[in-house]
Amino acid sequence: MIDALLHMTQPSKQEFVVKEGAAISLYLQDCFKGMKKMPRQSVDVVVTSPPYNIGVRYRTYDDRGGRSAYLDWLEAWSQLVWKVLAPGGSIFLNLGGKPKDPWGPLETALRLRERFCLQNTIHWVKSIAIDRSSNGDDHGLTEDVNVGHIKPINSARYLSDAHEYVFHFTRSGDVELDRLAIGVPYKHKSNITRWKSAGKDLRCRGNAWFIPYKTIVSRDRERPHPASFPPRLAEMCMRLHGLSKVRLVMDPFMGIGNTALACVNLGLSCVGYEVDDEYFRTSCEQVRSALEQSTLFA
Repeated sequence: MIDALLHMTQPSKQEFVVKEGAAISLYLQDCFKGMKKMPRQSVDVVVTSPPYNIGVRYRTYDDRGGRSAYLDWLEAWSQLVWKVLAPGGSIFLNLGGKPKDPWGPLETALRLRERFCLQNTIHWVKSIAIDRSSNGDDHGLTEDVNVGHIKPINSARYLSDAHEYVFHFTRSGDVELDRLAIGVPYKHKSNITRWKSAGKDLRCRGNAWFIPYKTIVSRDRERPHPASFPPRLAEMCMRLHGLSKVRLVMDPFMGIGNTALACVNLGLSCVGYEVDDEYFRTSCEQVRSALEQSTLFA
């Protein structure tokens, strides 16, 4: 089952120029073969979401392999990432579980611990509800807030899952980040002068990121991949690492290309690998469309 992901026929490549000195290179190829050909320490940021091993229905990949084989496969993947990741690089690894099997993401993080340092654990919140009555400190809520999208779970035992993990791994745990690049304004402006570290009207966002899915009409047409993350999630990861330090971004499990879309928005070079020809075709179409729109509105 895991071996199915490693099987590919003839590799294919599409390359798109973002701007002078920045290009998007997309490969219809398994990432194991692709990374073996990449220069050592050539990647500054990895943003990716591998198969979760929870029975997600992909087009070609069987996501129901044994947990032990899955973890062995991810450890082998991490060996190649170690080779291509720059000394000060960051890996942002998006993983989700399911209510009756919550250990998958945590077991994966523990397995990668043997090679990388877990520097931050980010919680990607897809939906949130805030009761006006719980607003102890006046935040100006006039009504209850309920925003975002989740897949409801029909169960008497489990809550619907409204979040996923983004594990931030680095080689040594001492990579300095541009925290204010994704900062938020202070609610109480007196903090700007009260705290010497404030400097300006921005504070660290923290490790809970509310990023809802875009509302869509047709899942098959607008979100044909069953486990994609929004481009904004990838964009925030890159900004947090620090755009001035990014030469190349990599997404080894590209899906429909949302990491590449984020790189188009930020003007960064990206390399992506995908084994499903339909997802690969969609990612190329998305990048091409984004580039055309960026040209029209430049």
